[in-house]
Amino acid sequence: MAERTQPPQGIDDVDAVTRAVLTASRLLVAVSARSLAAVEDRVTLAQFRLLVVLSTHGSAKLVVLADRLGVNPSTAMRMIDRLIAAGLADRQINPANRRETVLQLTDEGRRLVEHVTSKRRQEIATIVERLAPEQRSALIDALTAFTEAGGEPPVEAGERGPLHPLGWADIPTGRDE
Repeated sequence: MAERTQPPQGIDDVDAVTRAVLTASRLLVAVSARSLAAVEDRVTLAQFRLLVVLSTHGSAKLVVLADRLGVNPSTAMRMIDRLIAAGLADRQINPANRRETVLQLTDEGRRLVEHVTSKRRQEIATIVERLAPEQRSALIDALTAFTEAGGEPPVEAGERGPLHPLGWADIPTGRDE
């Protein structure tokens, strides 16, 4: 195991924590990439992110979906058209307002999101199992504080559902596609 260095007494450890979080994020990105590798022939990362948003929030109008993704509606429309062609999403008339259409996951789209999320969960669990119980406890405390400081809602115990399986549901990437 790598040796941990403690900052000298009285010195702010923001830089040390930032480096540790960046290192951990590299690991998590690698885990995410591996979980997506099995479906990369079917969807791009941006398209998968759209599926996650639909999984997280349920059916939505195009403008709402584009806003949640942080992209232009025309970009969201192109993405959704490709996902509809692939059988992963569809359009339906909004029963509450028949002049509107809403976008939603198909059963196949839901299975794809669940499959990727399950693979990611399994790999993370394997890593966590390598930690001693006291390290797990410390990690829970640290990550809980970190996600609370970042405004991320918690995933409830035992939850395997769609809530923020990737953590991308409301975070714009800065890229349209």
